[in-house]
Amino acid sequence: MTQLILLGPAREAAGTGRDEVPGETVGEILDAAAERYGTEFARVLARSQVWVNSEPASRDSRVGPQDEVSVLPPVSGGCAEEPSVRSSIA
Repeated sequence: MTQLILLGPAREAAGTGRDEVPGETVGEILDAAAERYGTEFARVLARSQVWVNSEPASRDSRVGPQDEVSVLPPVSGGCAEEPSVRSSIA
C-alpha cells in the first residue's frame, strides 16, 4: 500500500502522521483517507497541497506501494474563509 504522510493540521485531524492507504491514484488515496479520518480531516484536505515523492501531484496522478503521498496544509494557517468570499476580495 501507498504511504500517506500527514503534516501539521492534517496530522492533528487524523490523529496520526503516517498511514498506509490503498489506492491506485492520488484521488483514491485521498478519498480513502477522508473516509477513514472524517469530516475535520476532509476540511483540512480541501485547503492542502498534495505531493507524491516530493513532487506536486494531482488527483489523477498514479501511485504504487513504493510511493509516498504527502498532505501539506497551508504553512501560515491558510484561509478559513469560503472560496467565494476570498475571490470577492481579490
